[in-house]
Amino acid sequence: MAMVGLFWITVDAVYVGSPPTVIGGCVKLTAEGLEAVDPDGSRAWNWEDLRSAVVEDVPVSGVSGRVSRLIGSMVSAAAGVFLGEGPREMRLWLETEGGPEEVTVYAAAAGGYAAREIVLSMELLARFVARTADPRVLGAWGREHGREGTPPRAEREALLEAWTRPET
Repeated sequence: MAMVGLFWITVDAVYVGSPPTVIGGCVKLTAEGLEAVDPDGSRAWNWEDLRSAVVEDVPVSGVSGRVSRLIGSMVSAAAGVFLGEGPREMRLWLETEGGPEEVTVYAAAAGGYAAREIVLSMELLARFVARTADPRVLGAWGREHGREGTPPRAEREALLEAWTRPET
């Protein structure tokens, strides 16, 4: 499993935010569209039925330095477990033909996400909606590299930049 920007990529699937939580909640990306799964069921939207998809309430990492981030993530995760809190909630706002839809997405990064990765992830999500990018590219990367874990920040940003670049 690897986290690249707001995307959690496994050898089998690509998610916005975290993979399925303990209670089963997740938002999965497919070639056809988005699938939101929660304990009460699932909802799906095809890319062609979406006008926009924007993630809000994304926690931004504010701690500098790799060791500080690691310690901050561990403390944050430990505090969450102690206080009975789960992962931080984000909101995925979808503009559909039928009107706006709100979907809860859980943050996979306990310490928050780097600002540049958030921007690039939003650009990529917009390209999926516009059908000028294909989420299967992330899935292919996951099958090849997913078991290696999350790459370093510079590599994550380079991947997101490559994935958001218009095909020529």
